[in-house]
Order: sequence, then structure tokens, then C-alpha cells
Amino acid sequence: MIAYLERFVHGNDVESRQNDNDDGKDFCDALDLQGSIDCVATGLAGKDFGGLRSIKPLALIRPAGTDDVARVVKAAARSSNLTVAARGNGHSINGQAMADRGLVLDMRSIEDVFEVVVVNGTAYVDVSGGALWEDVLKRCVSGFGLAPRSWTDYLSLTVGGTLSNAGVSGQTFRYGPQTSNVTELEVVTGKGEIFVCSETENSELFFGALGGLGQFGIITRARILLQPAPDMVRWIRVVYSEFEEFTRDAEFLVTQQDGDSFDYVEGFVFVNSDDPANGWPSVPLDSNHGFDPTRIPKTAGSVLYCIEVALHYRNTVHPSTVDVVVDGLLGRLGFVENLKFELDLSYMEFLLRVKHAEEHARTHGLWDAPHPWLNMFVSKSDIDEFDRAVFKNKLKGGVGGPMLIYPLLRSMWDTRTSVVLPEGEIFYIVALLRSNLPYPKGPSPEKLVAQNHEVIQYCIENGFDFKLYLPHYEIQEGWKRHFGNQWTRFVERKANFDPLAILAPGQKIFSRIHQL
Repeated sequence: MIAYLERFVHGNDVESRQNDNDDGKDFCDALDLQGSIDCVATGLAGKDFGGLRSIKPLALIRPAGTDDVARVVKAAARSSNLTVAARGNGHSINGQAMADRGLVLDMRSIEDVFEVVVVNGTAYVDVSGGALWEDVLKRCVSGFGLAPRSWTDYLSLTVGGTLSNAGVSGQTFRYGPQTSNVTELEVVTGKGEIFVCSETENSELFFGALGGLGQFGIITRARILLQPAPDMVRWIRVVYSEFEEFTRDAEFLVTQQDGDSFDYVEGFVFVNSDDPANGWPSVPLDSNHGFDPTRIPKTAGSVLYCIEVALHYRNTVHPSTVDVVVDGLLGRLGFVENLKFELDLSYMEFLLRVKHAEEHARTHGLWDAPHPWLNMFVSKSDIDEFDRAVFKNKLKGGVGGPMLIYPLLRSMWDTRTSVVLPEGEIFYIVALLRSNLPYPKGPSPEKLVAQNHEVIQYCIENGFDFKLYLPHYEIQEGWKRHFGNQWTRFVERKANFDPLAILAPGQKIFSRIHQL
């Protein structure tokens, strides 16, 4: 096999590209895997949800299990220049799961792992790194009446994918991100070594892999903390005309003790108009309830704000009891009177709510359009100015999709992981989730990317304390600024666990170290 790999080394780049097909076939034949290798139909591996770039790999590999993953990484390590990227469900935005003329692992193909275990009275579930969160939800709830505590809004994402970033949603204020709700990992490092790791065993790899952007290892299994699953959810949205009141109430909700607040807290900005995608119609929770714009105060500006909350309850609880609890919690808030929307639905329906939005987007040709999304963490100290400059100015017409903004608590995050955050206890996630029609019916992707860069540059020039979430930088200087005083730790972990920089080349943090 090494003889085949050496053919990738010799000759100039042009010659290598001309011989890709022949070399790829030889390499594919040489790898003895339980899974499969495709050196021809690699189109899936060269695209992602962002739709902003297309990069052709040498091969798309569908590993059958952890041993296959390790074998592929070891083979790449013996070569002079091959890289390996782990691809979950392809939901990255900027080619993070791609490998230019490298090897892409389709993690969805890994053997099914699903086992609920009880350790010292606490329930956990062991799942494959390639499992979709929506499948974890369904199997845990239907089979055991249990569920993970912390989620993402969209659940057609892989376990390994979100744990390599953070995993954030409306439960994060209470339980922390998904990276704070996993107690054990199985990881294949950039050396092709397989480790089981936790807070007490191989801890540096455990914390490095969590939020590590795939730089230190490929997560092939995770042990996730479970809790009893509720039956039902009261889903509520309330509207604000003033940002100061919106942030005051949102911060109040996320800083209350368990039992004194809702179980889920998020928020978003929307346009003060009848625009169906960006304005009033985007707020009601069902078609039976419309948005009455006459309720909006005359002093309202170009954008409005919405706090979105949810309360869990059991089937045995009478609706009137739920009403009392909800009214008591909402009674402490200062939202616009009579601009409140409520809906009762099952717990699984609530968590799978974005799946319905996906179906709608696919029907209208929006799902396969480019998605130049921007996700950021912005310090509480800068969020007022961010609102004034970005939401009320640069984006006052909307982005063709949700503009999320809600507070998170730093104390719920484990700083030993590789995730970096703004300073201060309270910071905000800002997510510009564009869903525009494909060009030329909608704005060009280049224009939207430029708008994202404008927002980032404004934050840099004005000294904002912010970090990109699901970060992307083209050069290492950007990454150094991103990690700040954690950069040294990040580099040391890279040198320890992936010294040749084989893993996750699409992140563009490190360059592959060539061997002669």
C-alpha cells in the first residue's frame, strides 16, 4: 500500500492531478477495509450545506467502524501529503468537512451503536459519532422515556459533528452546550491511534476533541447524559419593540434557578413589516393565529424582537395548571401586550420543529441554495452597540431567514474544552441563518458573504469582545486572533495528537506537514 501512496509524492502538482484517477484506484484497492471506498462518485464529499465551494477529494470512504477509521488515518500518515476529513451530514458552511485531493470519511456509515447504561444511578446513552441527533432522540424517548438534556435547533446533525464544535440551543443556558453533557468519547487521533477518553482518562484528548473542530481526533463514539423526557411542551413567543427590554427579560429568564424559569429560552430579531420571510408573518406559531401590527407601539423602529420560550410538562398535568405556571412566569416580563403566541405540542414535535421548516424549504427550492450563514458569540458589554449597528442598520431589511439572538451563561461551559468564548458571565449567540432564493432570483452568495465580512470587520474595528461560532478563517492569523491566549494550548494539542496535520484540512488552521 505504501508503494501506491508514494505515487502521490513524486512529480509536480500538475502531473499528480493528471494521474488522480489511476492513483486513486490503486490506493482504494490497496486499503483493506470492512467498509467501502469510492474513488469515482465523490460528488457528495465535495459539497456541503453552505454551497459556497466545491472541492474534489481523492476518495469518499464509508468506514464500517472505528478500526476502518484508524486504518485510513494510519495510511494517510504513511503518505507524504494525504489528509483526512470526517464528514457527518454535510451541514458545514465553509467546506470544513472537505479535503482537497484527500480522503473524506462518511461518518454516517459507521456501525450502529446504541446502548443505554446506568452508572451510579445516572442514565447515559452510548452512540456512534455518526449517529444523527434526531435518531438519538427518537430511540431514547420511544424506547426508554429518556432524552439528552442539551440540543441543537436542527437535529439532522451527527453527534460527532456537533461535539466537535459545541452544540447550542435553547437549553444551553441551563445545562450548557452539548460538549458539557458528554462524559466519555472514543477518538481516533491523527496518528491513527484509538483512545477511550474522559475527564479522568486521557483527559487532554477528551477536552481537546470537544469543540476541537476535528483537529485532534475523529469522534467515533460518545457517552451522553440523559434525563427523563417530558411528554408535552408549551411553546410561546412574545414580542418586544425595544432592544433594552428584550435583553433585560431574556437575561432575567436565563439567570433564574431551575424551576423558576422556562425549560428553553431563545430569541430572534425580525423586520417591522409584512415581509413574509423576514417580518410579522414569521412570528406566529401556527396558521390559526395572525400577527396584529396595530399592537406595535408607534415608537417602534425598523426591527422588532421576540423571546421564544418553552415549558415542559407531563400528560398527567391539567392544562389549567400549565396555564397558571406560564402566566406566573410571563407576568414578570415586559413584552408588548397582546402580542403573545402559544402552542401545545409533544416533546418530540417541538424538538423536531426545524425538520418541518426543512421540508418547507425543500419544497420551495431553498434548501439546496447557498447558505452563507454567520454565527457569533458577542459579549453582553457589546451587544447594545451590535444591535444598533447591525440589526438596526446593516440588516434592517432582514436576511431572508431567522436572525437569532439570545443570552448564554459562561459558567455553564467547561473552559478545559477547545471552545473559546467572550469574557464575562453573559454573552449572546447571534446567528444569521440566510435562506434566500438561489441567484439570480435572490442576492448572489458573494454579496451575502461580503455582508458577513462587513459585520465581522465592524466588530474587529470597534474592539468588540466576540468569537465566531462554527468559525472559519482563511489564514492562520485569523485563527490566532480567534483563540487568543488559548492559541498556545491549541497548537500544543495539535502537535501531540495530530503532529502531521492530517485531520480536518478544510478548517484551514494548519497545513499538512509533508514527508519525504
